[in-house]
Amino acid sequence: MSRIGRLPVAIPAGVTVEIADNNKVTVKGPKGTLEKELPVEMSIKQEGEAIIVTRPNDLKKMKSLHGLTRTLVNNMVVGVTDGYEKVLEVNGVGYRAAKAGKKLTLSLGYSHPVEMEDPEGLEAVVEGQNKITVKGIDKEKVGQYAAEIRDKRRPEPYKGKGIKYADEVIRRKVGKTGKK
Repeated sequence: MSRIGRLPVAIPAGVTVEIADNNKVTVKGPKGTLEKELPVEMSIKQEGEAIIVTRPNDLKKMKSLHGLTRTLVNNMVVGVTDGYEKVLEVNGVGYRAAKAGKKLTLSLGYSHPVEMEDPEGLEAVVEGQNKITVKGIDKEKVGQYAAEIRDKRRPEPYKGKGIKYADEVIRRKVGKTGKK
């Protein structure tokens, strides 16, 4: 049995979960509403203050979908209660980030400033000039937007310049040495 798949998803107070046909799950909470169509093969049931996901048989595909489905439901519940955030750091001389309205402006050593618009339901907060926090209720969208920001200038291994996640470790390389 899947160790993750068989764990029940606890529903905190103030959160309502509706399971429609075709496994369309809608989760409403204090931070907003999320809905997602989950794999039809899994059976998702609400029992009291928990959601239980069960699989029809032990085929490899069903085993893998079992844990995935449970995790997706859990991520939705956590999203509407606590929300998700990813922190990025801008490193480098003259590299900075600024926010005006819904527009994030990045100066990354290019001949032009890079401008990005916050997607629907997400918010990028700039602290100081080099810390960007992406916040939202959908884990997938938060991760995607943070990855798009990071892609504008990935960290390089020699000086460590670029945009990196706060918890990311950059493998540094030794530069060139002079010829004797």
